Amino acid sequence: MIFPDQQLDQGSMQFADDEAENSGPSQHTWCVLLVDDDEAVHAATQLALRGFEFQHKKLELVIALSGAQGRQIFESRNDIALAIVDVVMETEHAGLELVHYVRNVLHNHHTRLVLRTGQSGQAPEDKVIREYEIDDYKEKSEMTMRKLHTLLYSKLRAYHALCLLDEERSGLEQEVVQRTAQLAQANQTLRDDVTRRELAEQALLGRNTELNALNAKLILAQESLIQSEKMASIGQLAAGVAHEINNPIGYIFSNFGTLETYLDDLFQMLNAYERAEASCSDPHTASEIMALKKAIELEFLKEDIPSLMNESKEGIGRVRKIVQDLKDFSHVDAATDWQFTNLNQGIDSTLNVVNSEIKYKADVVKEYGDLPLVQCMSSQINQVVMNLVVNAAHAIGSERGKITVRTGMRDADVWFSVSDTGAGIPADVLPRIFDPFFTTKPVGKGTGLGLSLSYGIIQKHHGTIEVQTEIGVGTTFRVTLPVNQPVSE
Repeated sequence: MIFPDQQLDQGSMQFADDEAENSGPSQHTWCVLLVDDDEAVHAATQLALRGFEFQHKKLELVIALSGAQGRQIFESRNDIALAIVDVVMETEHAGLELVHYVRNVLHNHHTRLVLRTGQSGQAPEDKVIREYEIDDYKEKSEMTMRKLHTLLYSKLRAYHALCLLDEERSGLEQEVVQRTAQLAQANQTLRDDVTRRELAEQALLGRNTELNALNAKLILAQESLIQSEKMASIGQLAAGVAHEINNPIGYIFSNFGTLETYLDDLFQMLNAYERAEASCSDPHTASEIMALKKAIELEFLKEDIPSLMNESKEGIGRVRKIVQDLKDFSHVDAATDWQFTNLNQGIDSTLNVVNSEIKYKADVVKEYGDLPLVQCMSSQINQVVMNLVVNAAHAIGSERGKITVRTGMRDADVWFSVSDTGAGIPADVLPRIFDPFFTTKPVGKGTGLGLSLSYGIIQKHHGTIEVQTEIGVGTTFRVTLPVNQPVSE
């Protein structure tokens, strides 16, 4: 070994764990990596290579004290021209493992690899040369300064030649690509008119197919938007009608109260007249009064008028309740943003609105739990409830069935479910029930958007909608919603 008694100059050499600029190729130096666990070897090599130049470029010596450090350097640098690697370091085969890693894992075939060992028995030269892709094999005892310089000249020259070959190959590949493109362009130019026409027709057909597909998607999106706008318009119309009806109903209620008071006064006056009738001295007048009482059936009127008033008042009350339910359903008095809403009350209002759809087909059973106020767009949630209840009614056959609406709470979420005793959903239909425009109803009986819109609303509310069904037994849709909506980031 050359200069074995020299000390390692830490200031002029770079180690694997130094914070050095070692990630890119250098145009002014040759990067030579020395991998050896003996610092004395590094010191001696440094002294031997001090002032070494090749092709007017100096050396950059990078030091690794183990095979693991050598791996780190190879992973971070792509400009290592030569690596001189000891065989035995932290393990008996650390150097061989590093060679295998560089060639077969990193696929680096440019760096010249030279194995240098002081224990040749651990790695016989003929076996190493045969089984590992290295460029030379040296024993430390034979590495004089002159031989080390000769080694560097030959390996750096070989590395430089490989780099030049790579550059030439890249240039040739680019030229081949350019020539190929030119040849393809020339061939395209030489095609006859018939071939060009056929290609143009094929391209036109392909484009037409794409446009048809895009047009179909556009139609679906447009119909979905129209349906959403229709639902919004229906809600606005219901809100407007409810508002307009509410005012005259208020007048009627007020007038009914006044009318009842007037009728009471009139009946009191009539009773007074009847009491005074006995004291009438004119037989002719008394006879006329008696005939008129029989003609108008006064006793019947006295009994029937209060009954008519009560029935009319009850009817107006029912109208008022329907109007209030319409207002609750469309939430005419609420803002369009997120509000904390009584979910049970909203379900009740919706059931009243759609009562005409279900009262002849099923009995409605309500099983409500105690729920907190839920942050939601209540008119949209009412729309979901309406879609599920109407679908449940349509699923029930000719025999009268039952629709059960339940609510409850689980952890930080609330849920509501709509169950029916209908025919159930077939297994081949179940995966498609939330697809837009998919319906099993006859043509003209459904748009196929109810469940699709409901699914979108629940997704918007960060909730889930699940379905359980059994043929011949019925179907249950279960909607889960968070009590509080997530805070938008």
